[in-house]
Amino acid sequence: MNSRRKFLTSAVALTAGTMLAPAKTFAASPKIKWRMQTYAGPALAEHVIKPAIEAFNRIAGEEMQIELYFADQLVPTGELFRAMQKGIIDAVQSDDDSMASPTEVTTFGGYFPFGSRYSLDVPVLFNQYGLDKIWKEEYAKVGVKHISAGAWDPCHFATKKPLTSLKDLKGLRVFTFPTAGRFLAKFGVVPVSIPWEDVEVALQTGELDGIAWSGITEDYTVGWSKVTDYFLTNNISGAWIGSFFANMDRYNALPDHLKELLGLCLDTSHYYRQWWYWGGEAKLRVEGSDMKLTSIPDEEWATVEAEAHVFWDEIAKESPTKAKIVEIFKKYNDDMEKAGRPYRYS
Repeated sequence: MNSRRKFLTSAVALTAGTMLAPAKTFAASPKIKWRMQTYAGPALAEHVIKPAIEAFNRIAGEEMQIELYFADQLVPTGELFRAMQKGIIDAVQSDDDSMASPTEVTTFGGYFPFGSRYSLDVPVLFNQYGLDKIWKEEYAKVGVKHISAGAWDPCHFATKKPLTSLKDLKGLRVFTFPTAGRFLAKFGVVPVSIPWEDVEVALQTGELDGIAWSGITEDYTVGWSKVTDYFLTNNISGAWIGSFFANMDRYNALPDHLKELLGLCLDTSHYYRQWWYWGGEAKLRVEGSDMKLTSIPDEEWATVEAEAHVFWDEIAKESPTKAKIVEIFKKYNDDMEKAGRPYRYS
């Protein structure tokens, strides 16, 4: 793996001008220059962040420009938080879990098992049920500005072998998020942590049996659909919680109109993903030809969801803040169940 990683790093360096296709900047010597790194690789970044940053750069012009870097390009994803906190980079697009945030909210970023069913659940949880206030308070304690959170895709398995029963999960070596891996280990899954750019090779060589990192849109976009054979329609979360962050001092130094412009442009990224993933998940299930769809029976999968609620209670015992967040998830999901169709289908 180390030798392949060196090869991949060299290949990236040689083709930086074409393969990476960084976001355009529109001023040679702006008054303010930021560096932002995303969790996403180049192909995915074309959708989830690059258009928003290019829009910001066009409008801000000589006042400010943001240089965009892709997954692991400046620092490994697991070091993103520390690099931003120290001012090595100015801003980050990631989930809390992947960037190893030392805050009380880290467990809930990324895929909190069965915390959401649909992508719209995430902005409602943040903007109407109080998560936004908690996130901002927790990050302010550690010198980081939490700008905003949004919904990404649901979390599904894409694997080399078909999954048709819970027993098929046992021993499955899977690339996934830390909290999702901690939960899936209860069912015999072996979570594997490697750099994002190594995943495709690891699937080809058999070092990974699959991934539980995304939905089907991302599998096709980044090429994982070419190195896996099956897609499990059951998911462990309806939407990933991802955010934009900035070094607090650098953010506070911005004039108010640039803070507002930054927020508006990043909101366009959240909005883009809402429809891009929602439509893509359906379209590729129907028209995608790379992977065969499989399912685990509902009655079996119901035991996974029941175990998730036990997992929530385990998390709640870790601190008062985590307990407060778990209560918000419980309240929200209870409200959605009581609201009935179309919010929840029993």
